[in-house]
Amino acid sequence: MIRRLIRITALLVLVAALAAWVAAGANRGWTKTSVPVQRTDEVTGLTVDDYQKRFVPGVDFLVAAVLGAGVLAASSFLFRKPQPQPSN
Repeated sequence: MIRRLIRITALLVLVAALAAWVAAGANRGWTKTSVPVQRTDEVTGLTVDDYQKRFVPGVDFLVAAVLGAGVLAASSFLFRKPQPQPSN
């Protein structure tokens, strides 16, 4: 029973991390804590990059979640299967 609970938890961690990654933009680069936003200067007409503080999870976030879920799933093998009681 505990083995199944740990494996289900690992699956939920994996699905939640994947959903969070996709919902945040599915950035295929590294995780970013600030994002460039282009704006046009009114006086000169040049485009300038301004940086906004925003968390965008990257593939490293996804890899960490997969590793965490894998460790959780692997830890389920540390518990023994319950042995059936022989009936007389």
